[in-house]
Amino acid sequence: MSDWLTEKLHDDYAQSLRIGEMLYDSKTEHQRLKVFQNGTFGRVLTLDDVVQTTEGDNFIYHEMLTHVPILAHGAAKRVLIIGGGDGGMARAVLDHSSVEHVTMVEIDAGVVAFSKEYLPQLSRGAFDDPRLNLVIADGADFMRATDGGFDVIIVDSTDPIGPGEVLFTDHFYGHAKKALTPGGILVTQNGVPFLQGDELTGTMRAFQSLFSDATCYLATIPTYAGGPMAFGWGTDSDARHVSVEVLQERFAASGIKTDYYTPEVHKGAFALPPYVERLIP
Repeated sequence: MSDWLTEKLHDDYAQSLRIGEMLYDSKTEHQRLKVFQNGTFGRVLTLDDVVQTTEGDNFIYHEMLTHVPILAHGAAKRVLIIGGGDGGMARAVLDHSSVEHVTMVEIDAGVVAFSKEYLPQLSRGAFDDPRLNLVIADGADFMRATDGGFDVIIVDSTDPIGPGEVLFTDHFYGHAKKALTPGGILVTQNGVPFLQGDELTGTMRAFQSLFSDATCYLATIPTYAGGPMAFGWGTDSDARHVSVEVLQERFAASGIKTDYYTPEVHKGAFALPPYVERLIP
């Protein structure tokens, strides 16, 4: 099995990906980075042997964490991304010509540097877009100190272990709420509920104390194995209930081409199966 990478994120479940060719393997100040070629998923990025993104299926994750809140909001001009060092999230946000400014806060400069070299197809020039302000800093520290003014905040974090753990705390979510404009939307990566239910429950408990509308939505991403992934949703607006007709108008006006997101998928993603509903306090 030496030509396979086995991800052991969960106690009772593991997945393996064949390593066709190891392209990069190095430890930064914060974590160990690997990029390898896989026959099905193309280039695969792992941090501490946990899959972060792949060429093959990253579009699902990035489209659903960007287009859902931005099109639901309808007038988002300033967007904050916490994490996302590979640049894929920034690229998806910047696909919206209506977005005027994006601040991206990444703790690990090494992730950005090697992603530019080894995964340029994820960012596709996003780091050179004049609307992007890249900040190398701890996301929690930035959120605590920022003056805010963001219409949409996207928390593109790793799992709640290591550097990403602080991004799942009540204090962090409270600071994020203060950084939103009135009617702003906070969305978060909350793992696979079937295997990481406590992660979703903890976030939803914090969101319910902060927002009038707190829930999650789902998308199925093959390399985040174990069932659909949950994305936390928090806002004081009624943006979740915007009609599919309005979403269709906004989506058409954006001119964005997608491989997963549609207005109909957007609406359906908020329809939760009972086992996920029961994880929301």
